[in-house]
This record gives sequence, structure tokens and C-alpha cells, in this order.
Amino acid sequence: MIYSIDVRIEVPVQPTEVTDRVADAVSTVFPNAEFTHEPGELVAETHTLDPFSDVLHEQEILDTARREFFNGADEEGFSFSLKKQAAFQGVVNFAVGNPDELGDIDVDVRVREPDVESIIDAIAPPTEDGTPVDPESR
Repeated sequence: MIYSIDVRIEVPVQPTEVTDRVADAVSTVFPNAEFTHEPGELVAETHTLDPFSDVLHEQEILDTARREFFNGADEEGFSFSLKKQAAFQGVVNFAVGNPDELGDIDVDVRVREPDVESIIDAIAPPTEDGTPVDPESR
């Protein structure tokens, strides 16, 4: 199946932070992202979440990811936020509640094809007893 998505990543860069270091943090979870520096923020775009999906699998947080993705979903895509400090360590930690003092990494995924649920299933498949299962076999 062909997947087509546009991912926009926005992260504030505080005056006390080094922009390149913030870019490195984002690159640990989104290595294919291409960056643009804007005043006070870093904007990145990518068209794949495969490496991000690999991290979700490695950290065994697929159920958490699915919950966050579906919470931020509409018919055109989904959005979620990540803790910037965790990304510096190469760890995915979803941001819920109030943003951190330095700001969160905001991710907006627009789905062109096939559909939002199929993309979420590809990035973070459903699980049974913690093991990913093929959504088609349910």
C-alpha cells in the first residue's frame, strides 16, 4: 500500500538554547526531517514517520502512541506533542497537559493517502498483550 503524508514539526527555540542542539534533538526522533530556521522557532518537514515508528516499537509504547494519535485526529490527519528534553536523549515522551518551560515539539501529520486510521496503524499498530498485530487480522 502506498502512504502519502506531510509532516510539519515546530519547536520553539528559547534564547538560552542553541538552535543546532534543538535541531539535533528533533533529528534523533525524526532523522529525515529537513529544517528551516525561523525567528524563535525551528520548523522541520518530512514525508515519512518510519524512523519514528521504529523508536515507538523499540520503546514498546505503541498503545500510548495510538492513544495520543487518535486523541489528536481529524479526517485530514493528526497532531501530537513531544517533550523536548526527552528528545535530546533520543527518547519519545508524549507531552500532555501544560507545555514544558522550554516548549514542546509540536507535530502535525497531514494524510493524503490512504486514510488517517491506516497511517496510524502503520506507525503504531494495535497490540495484543504488548505484541503488535496486523490490523487486517483483527
